[in-house]
Amino acid sequence: MSDGIFTLDAEIRTDLGKGASRRLRHAGKVPAVLYGADKEAVSLTLTHNKVFQAQAFEAFYSHVLTLNIGDEKVEVLVKDMQRHAFKPLVMHLDFLRVDANKELHTNVPLHFINEATAEAVKVQGGHAETHMADVEITCLPANLPEFIEVDLQNIELGQTLHISDLVFPEGVSSVELNKGEDHDLAVVTVKIAKGPKVEDDSAEEEAPAE
Repeated sequence: MSDGIFTLDAEIRTDLGKGASRRLRHAGKVPAVLYGADKEAVSLTLTHNKVFQAQAFEAFYSHVLTLNIGDEKVEVLVKDMQRHAFKPLVMHLDFLRVDANKELHTNVPLHFINEATAEAVKVQGGHAETHMADVEITCLPANLPEFIEVDLQNIELGQTLHISDLVFPEGVSSVELNKGEDHDLAVVTVKIAKGPKVEDDSAEEEAPAE
């Protein structure tokens, strides 16, 4: 994966409003806003093709990005992205400034591994039912992981893994677990796979002969 997806060139825009945004999109640009870190929000434009290429990578949404705004380099996270309902277009981006010395709260994706080789699945016929696709974490920007792995190798049939069963990298913690034990949400359960229903014809009574 090229580090180029984590660096985007942006320009400050002063022409605001729906009409201005429409003109930008026709010109191959994406309107965006940069906010956070106790600074005023700044309206930006980015090149659509570069943004569209970058957003195809999962890491784009859970990685600290660098915006080149003139001579300034600003570290940010993607906080929101609006897409066209059916066209392959990015309509708008929200960026959050990142302070290297302050913990941030964000969501990172969960990667479920070893499902196919787990005995509960491969031998006992179970299947993994996931309850979460990502998990909210808090950490310093330097410790931000691109994803958290959920290892299903030793999971048992009928077992549920919770957030407390996940292995978080050093310096990374779960926002939900920090709220207390009653926030230890279910992540994945291995259940027995249900087959098609088979009707028992032997239970049916034969019609009496006339």
